[in-house]
Amino acid sequence: MITKIENIGKIATWDIASEKIKIYEKQRLEILIKDTSIFKILQGPSRIDYDKVIDAKGGLVTPGFIDCHTHPIFYDNRDLDFRLRTEGKTYEQISDQGGGIKSSIDSVRSASFEQLLNESLPRIELFLKKGTTTIEAKSGYGLTLEDEIKSLEVIKELNNQSDLDIVPTFMGAHDFPPEYSSNKDAYVDLICNDMIPEVASRKLALFCDVFCEEGYFSINQSEKILRAGLDYGLIPRLHADEFVDSGAASLAADIKAVCADHLMFASDENLKKMADSNVISVILPGTTFFLGKKEYVDTNKISDFGGEIAIASDYNPGSCFIQSMPLIMFLSNLYCNLSIDLSFKACTYNAAKVLKKENEIGLIEEGYNADLLIWSLDSLESIPYAFNNNESSLLSIIKNGKSVLL
Repeated sequence: MITKIENIGKIATWDIASEKIKIYEKQRLEILIKDTSIFKILQGPSRIDYDKVIDAKGGLVTPGFIDCHTHPIFYDNRDLDFRLRTEGKTYEQISDQGGGIKSSIDSVRSASFEQLLNESLPRIELFLKKGTTTIEAKSGYGLTLEDEIKSLEVIKELNNQSDLDIVPTFMGAHDFPPEYSSNKDAYVDLICNDMIPEVASRKLALFCDVFCEEGYFSINQSEKILRAGLDYGLIPRLHADEFVDSGAASLAADIKAVCADHLMFASDENLKKMADSNVISVILPGTTFFLGKKEYVDTNKISDFGGEIAIASDYNPGSCFIQSMPLIMFLSNLYCNLSIDLSFKACTYNAAKVLKKENEIGLIEEGYNADLLIWSLDSLESIPYAFNNNESSLLSIIKNGKSVLL
């Protein structure tokens, strides 16, 4: 099956060789897709037989967005948390009063597999409608062996039912469940001795993530969990230094995690240490924005240290209810000092690197998956600039070589 995309105005993709955005804008641009992959990028009329034509209507073609940090497996939303924030309560105060992650734990534990699946599927479809073609998805709202497995099994089934590709992460170390509040080390042992072996034996996750933060998992606890994950083949990544400089970024470098995420309060020394260890900094400006906080990550520091940057939504029921990657680009441009070009790289090619898929997705290159967006726009900067109109600006979403949703 060969599909031809014709009448293309421009193609924009990151170029590995030149380390900058490559723009194709010659006349008669065409992309040929064979089955699920990009077969040819032509700057002239095709002489190859094809089965189907997609008219780009003179629009811009980009890779699909890759959202490399999400928490979409939950049952009830947390709009009450939002009300409390508008009344002056902090994230930490809401958590101490039984809100935050703890309230999501109760609802996930009460939901059956089918209820959790049916509740999660519309969110997964909404990612696609907004132009995101691959996401990473975490467990972490069950915090028992049974409920963490249930959440990961839901992710597996969502992968079967949706055109969206979902990369699973085990995050039993998202918080301490109430029943372990007075014996936190025992919960760490449960994660290491029971949860991780079971997750690995069922092949339900690629990554193991830990919320390494003051009031959550300590450096020693986090390292123990991540090393247990490594023993079972789970790649380490961390929620790091979101509220204070806890030293989590340093741990990410020491353990050679694929990435550390948040980083609002990571020290310059530890950001450099991450860069030197090739740990990608995943910036989540939507969370800072949604929580009404002021401390955005200055990406200039990370770039000056030679570090790579990805951006992601951190979509979750409490601290960031945003699924739009164009909005995340906009926030990174406006508040994190990330240029248009680097923000585009950060949610395509670099996000693919976080997910260990940089040889498959995130670029428009021959041999890569045909995960493509066709826009009624003529410039890259129009994507974050017009973030509020992006769904209407998308002419077509192509996932694994076929048009989906539009």
